[in-house]
Parts: sequence; structure tokens; C-alpha cells
Amino acid sequence: MNKSRHYILWAARLIAAIILLQTLYFKFGAAPESVYIFSRLGIEPWGRIGAGVAELITSILLLIPRTSWLGALTGMATMLGAIGAHLTVLGIEVLDDGGYLFFLALIVLLSCALVLLLTHAQWSALVMIPKRKPTS
Repeated sequence: MNKSRHYILWAARLIAAIILLQTLYFKFGAAPESVYIFSRLGIEPWGRIGAGVAELITSILLLIPRTSWLGALTGMATMLGAIGAHLTVLGIEVLDDGGYLFFLALIVLLSCALVLLLTHAQWSALVMIPKRKPTS
């Protein structure tokens, strides 16, 4: 992997992990915004705590180079759930946040997709996707 790809990969890992880690304070601290969101979804408090645990594990997996592809996969799944909740139950804007939480979910989703794309060589062997032969 060339240097620029390496730096882009680390930037994507860090962006996703930092966003996920900073939300843990709100989830585990039962911040009013988090309680409101998970109450609207009908899964308070266990959904809030479970989401926090999933995001903590995802962040750790993202920061370990060997498992970053798995963290990216779990991050994408988690963010698809969050985005789905925004689009169906919560709305884009929650408690006058201007769509901030929705925007953060999109950023994490895109960062994780980039990590998954850039770590193709690591995970493709596990799912038996043949490597493309270079064309001349």
C-alpha cells in the first residue's frame, strides 16, 4: 500500500472511531438527548446501552489495523440502523440539532465504507472473492 492510501485509511479509521467514541459519553451518561432518542425508538435504556457497547467495540476494531475491516463492517451496520431510525421515526433533525446527529451518522458510514474499500485485500480472502488480475 502506498503512503497516500495508508494515510487516507488511517484518517478514515480515526474519523469514524473519534465520532463513535465521543458519543459514548452521551449514551453511557444517559444524556437527555440520548434518552429522548431511544425512548422515541421504544428501546430505552437497553437499546441506548447496547448501541454504546456496539460503538465501543466498533471503535476498538477500527483502530487495530488487522481488524479495521471488521470494525468498518460493524460501523456500517450500526450507522445504517441509525440512519434508518432518523428517516423513519426520529426525523433528520432531533431536538433542534439542525441534523447534526444525522450528519455524523453519514460521515461515519462513509468513513467505514472507505475503510472497507481500502482493506479489500484483508477481508476478500475470508469471503473468497478472487483478486482481479492486472490488465496490460
